[in-house]
Amino acid sequence: MHLEHAIPILRIFSIPLAETFYLDFLGFTKRWEHRFAPDMPLYMEIARDNLVLHLSEHFGDGTPGSAVFLPMEGIHALQQDLINKNASFARPDITKESWGFNMNVTDPFGNHLRFCEQHHEHS
Repeated sequence: MHLEHAIPILRIFSIPLAETFYLDFLGFTKRWEHRFAPDMPLYMEIARDNLVLHLSEHFGDGTPGSAVFLPMEGIHALQQDLINKNASFARPDITKESWGFNMNVTDPFGNHLRFCEQHHEHS
């Protein structure tokens, strides 16, 4: 038996808002999308580097206001990239905690993305 990484499912309510935030602002790429029929809710997979998220319009897929912890390297470069986009909806700050640097970004649907670059202590 072998378990893989979890893929968070985040609830969305507007495809244009989701694409503006996740694709244009955060720099994800859409891998695929699925609908059971043309008038049915959208379910899509997006990715950036090794980070994969699923976005869903389906009732019951995730709860608005959920938080996702996203380990990463290069948090200061990501912050600068996001600030340089001059988005009216997000200018993220970085806080230094005992476990690492954190940058919290909230999507248009109330989901909290908690990017974290953990400290690597050397003995």
